[in-house]
Amino acid sequence: MSLKKQETIRRYVFLFVGLFVNALGVSLITKANLGTSPITSIPYNLNMEIQPKLPMFSLGAATFVFNILLILVQLALLRKNFKLSSLLQLPVVLIFSVFIDITMAMLSFVQPTTYPAEFVSLIIGCIILGFGVFMEMVANVVMLPGEATARAISWVTGSDFGKTKVLVDTTMTVTAIILSFIFFGKLCGVREGTIISALAVGFIARNFKKIFYVLETILVPTKMGKGRIIVNGKEHK
Repeated sequence: MSLKKQETIRRYVFLFVGLFVNALGVSLITKANLGTSPITSIPYNLNMEIQPKLPMFSLGAATFVFNILLILVQLALLRKNFKLSSLLQLPVVLIFSVFIDITMAMLSFVQPTTYPAEFVSLIIGCIILGFGVFMEMVANVVMLPGEATARAISWVTGSDFGKTKVLVDTTMTVTAIILSFIFFGKLCGVREGTIISALAVGFIARNFKKIFYVLETILVPTKMGKGRIIVNGKEHK
């Protein structure tokens, strides 16, 4: 097997594991009951509203439906510039959605009853989610629709991706707040935990990338030579 094929396999394996870690973090943040992450806030409200009427409509199912809408938004924005390779988001988000249901079931025992316990669950969830995002960054093969939508908006408007991502997260959070009042007449799924996760996860992921750069060079090398690995122009023996 060629080195290129080996690297491709490593990247997709790393992405697959990263999706599971990502889902585990999202589920733990949700279980903390202090508000879920921005990308999950809308699916959370849809799940809470629809599941009593349609029991099979799990949080994972709501996540999948919402992310399909995000892919359609990308298609509307990019039109002929929408690449066929972007359709790989479909199987990726399907796997991610299944992982959310699996990890929610795995964490069924997590039911914090005090605020300190909820806060600890939130922080641990943010750390796990940050590590999952780091793994996706290392894999560097397919973006989840949330990030891909922010990238599409950034490309169309010529705006900075980082600022656009903050705007997209803010829009999702505001939409979730509106939906929660429409559905339940009160705030649901959006609390201080939503803000904390929005601010903390990216920071945590970037620091994991700095701390575990050696792991990145070993698992997903970009160039390999005799007795050496070169990543981003740096040689690691």
